Amino acid sequence: MLLRTDPFRELDRLTQQFLGNTGTWSRPAPMPLDAYRAGDEYVICFDLPGVDPEAIDIDVERNMVTVKAERRPRQEGEGVKWELSERPLGVFSRQVMLSDTLDPAGITADYDAGVLTLKIPVAEKAKPRKVAISHSGDRKQIRA
Repeated sequence: MLLRTDPFRELDRLTQQFLGNTGTWSRPAPMPLDAYRAGDEYVICFDLPGVDPEAIDIDVERNMVTVKAERRPRQEGEGVKWELSERPLGVFSRQVMLSDTLDPAGITADYDAGVLTLKIPVAEKAKPRKVAISHSGDRKQIRA
């Protein structure tokens, strides 16, 4: 038998269960994420431990990316008596609004070790570029 040694974690778990924070399709629970820029890509990492890759759905509509995932209970077979179940089950979802400086058509996704990683390329129009200056007589013409 497992013993619970952290009363605050147990209180958080009970509060989550009491308030109904287990995600459903009509009211999904949020999933944590990290986001950063690496060179010419914007990277978003979602924590989805224990989620089957087949249960992850990624939708892109204009500049809105929606990630939904479902963690289902494990089927352990007959004669199994659960002693403790703290990992949240249900549906998780997160929406991320992309700026117009990103190219949603070039999004790639990878799922490894319970982390879903989206890579979104920076749009060509948003990349820094050099401006050439030409000189004709006394007037300077600037080309972009």
